[in-house]
Amino acid sequence: MTTIPFQTTDWNNAPATAHKGETGTAYWKTLQYDDLRIRRVEYSSNYKADHWCKLGHILYCLDGELTSELSDGRTFTLKAGMSYQVSDGASEHRSSSANGATLLIIDGGFLKNSREAVLNPWKI
Repeated sequence: MTTIPFQTTDWNNAPATAHKGETGTAYWKTLQYDDLRIRRVEYSSNYKADHWCKLGHILYCLDGELTSELSDGRTFTLKAGMSYQVSDGASEHRSSSANGATLLIIDGGFLKNSREAVLNPWKI
């Protein structure tokens, strides 16, 4: 990975790209460093993803409320101050938000599924 020098990001002025869901729209503001992607994502009201995602993410809810549905039928609701973490290929998921949500999402090659990480998540 390329070395990232110290820098600040004013997410309020970053350009956004629109990504239509099954319903609603997600607006992504993205920083990309090789295979590390950092995004501030704003989901509109009545947003529902149009696909099941197999990629890993570290997701932190900044504002609003997000529901994550897993392909096995389980659902989890995140509110501001909550997060979830998942490795690539570990759990297919899709997101929805009834009233909108703002998230910080970090993903990349470091989230490739590893048996050791699943068995011992606190190992440094």
